[in-house]
Amino acid sequence: MTPVLRTEHLEFVPYRPEDEDAFVTLLRDEQVCHWMGQDLAPEPEVRTLFGLLQTDVYPKDMFDVWGLWLDGTYVGHAEVKKTGNVDGYELITALAPDFWGRGLGTEVVRGLLRHAADNLGLKEAYGMVGAENTASLAMCRRMGFRHLRDVVAEDGSVTKMLVISTEAPA
Repeated sequence: MTPVLRTEHLEFVPYRPEDEDAFVTLLRDEQVCHWMGQDLAPEPEVRTLFGLLQTDVYPKDMFDVWGLWLDGTYVGHAEVKKTGNVDGYELITALAPDFWGRGLGTEVVRGLLRHAADNLGLKEAYGMVGAENTASLAMCRRMGFRHLRDVVAEDGSVTKMLVISTEAPA
């Protein structure tokens, strides 16, 4: 079961039905989609995705996924899950643009790393960051992520595959 997590400023809360509009707004933001390396999905698809969290992901304990809250305001999304991108668990984060540049990304990743180590028993975790996302790449370097390889998509875009020890000082 996905636990509630707390960091210095943030609360990681499993999504509740009443969080649907906030989730949809975040994942329909063009800037967020761009930096996540995703196409802007139609709203009905994003709503279906949210519904799957409630009907499949949480009941079947498929992976951990949270809404991120700062003083009662929804600021983003976070996941720790196995993906086809890496041989292990990937950390996935997305912050609303109004909250970029405040150090919250680092706080989210630290919280996810602590959860990965303490609750999942992981020794390392992976991240996938677009090569153009210089702010996120700089944050990852400061935190101790190591570059494993570049992944080149069919359209020529490059994503950096990174790894970090969950025991590394973040």
